[in-house]
Amino acid sequence: MAQDHTSVRPWRAIERRVSRKIRVGNVEVGGDAPISVQSMTNTPTTDAGATIDQIRRLEEAGADIVRVSCPDEESTAAFKTIAAAAKVPLVADIHFHYQRAIEAAKAGAACLRINPGNIGSMARVREVVQAAKDYGCSIRIGVNAGSLERELLEKYGEPCPEAMVESGLNHARLLDECDFDQYKISVKASDVFLTVAAYMGLAEATDAPLHLGVTEAGGARTGAVKSAIGMGNLLWAGIGDTIRVSLSADPVEEIKVGYDILKSLGLRTRGVNIISCPSCARQGFDVINTVVALEERLAHISEPISLSIIGCVVNGPGEATFTDLGFTGGGKGSGKMYIAGKPDHNVSNEEMIEHIVELVEKRADILRQEREATEKARETARDALSAAQ
Repeated sequence: MAQDHTSVRPWRAIERRVSRKIRVGNVEVGGDAPISVQSMTNTPTTDAGATIDQIRRLEEAGADIVRVSCPDEESTAAFKTIAAAAKVPLVADIHFHYQRAIEAAKAGAACLRINPGNIGSMARVREVVQAAKDYGCSIRIGVNAGSLERELLEKYGEPCPEAMVESGLNHARLLDECDFDQYKISVKASDVFLTVAAYMGLAEATDAPLHLGVTEAGGARTGAVKSAIGMGNLLWAGIGDTIRVSLSADPVEEIKVGYDILKSLGLRTRGVNIISCPSCARQGFDVINTVVALEERLAHISEPISLSIIGCVVNGPGEATFTDLGFTGGGKGSGKMYIAGKPDHNVSNEEMIEHIVELVEKRADILRQEREATEKARETARDALSAAQ
């Protein structure tokens, strides 16, 4: 397939910030681990069936981690059933009541999202940390501009980057005092400038892995734009170890947008990355509706494949050079199919969509088989090494 030229393009290189590595269940966060993508359920946690169904959809979309709110005892009781059914690690979202955190740890949470400073005394913090240690949980310190401590607001006069960083470090210090370093930190705001400045300050002050997000970003379109601007700036600067796009929309959309942000920066590859033109009078086929159809037909593909769909020969051949598969409109009811960056054969416009889907699915099968063979070889090597020891 087409050569990946990223390694020979120094202007595309992103040098990630050095951070320590923690685990959220079986997912590594920080260090050299891939930047994970997560979302949060919005079903009532007490409705275990509905919550499990939503988690299943998030898993299918590619979620690495899913967060579930646990506001009361009934929710943490249901969390046990939910965690047992989930294929991805779950983060229990806890506010104020330290007992909910302990219950969630016992119920199977892989991570506890808390603010150590708002769950009570240091004795209660120690109880939560001990539960995290006992049940193998990590912790996310979640700082929000809209809920900063009163003393910090009095000190700084308003939510600002310095106040958010100080809040995060104060909470982290409590965990450090408990000899617990399996934590990550977030400093979110709905304002893009405040968010970016806070994360930049925090990145310089700690080696803890950072959970990125622009909180309460808005609806599907505006929230995606704000998240892309805010998180895109940080990721481009090498800051960020796991991300959540916060949208007032179906949580599955958060996963899609998250991967789109990472794919645009070359930080993660999952699914089909369609490169397409906006179309104009030169187009040799209906580009817009073709792309809509292909996005729908290829949504089930999880293997990383690049596909260019260009309406005419002005940019089509050039874009196809750098994609695994490509189609360029040529007029007279047909166009040119490119494979591995080279022109291969002609396809009629009427048959184009079905033909492209078939080629992508075949390519995905090959990649899947190669990936599974590699994983099996690594597993065999690990088993052999373990037996030798």
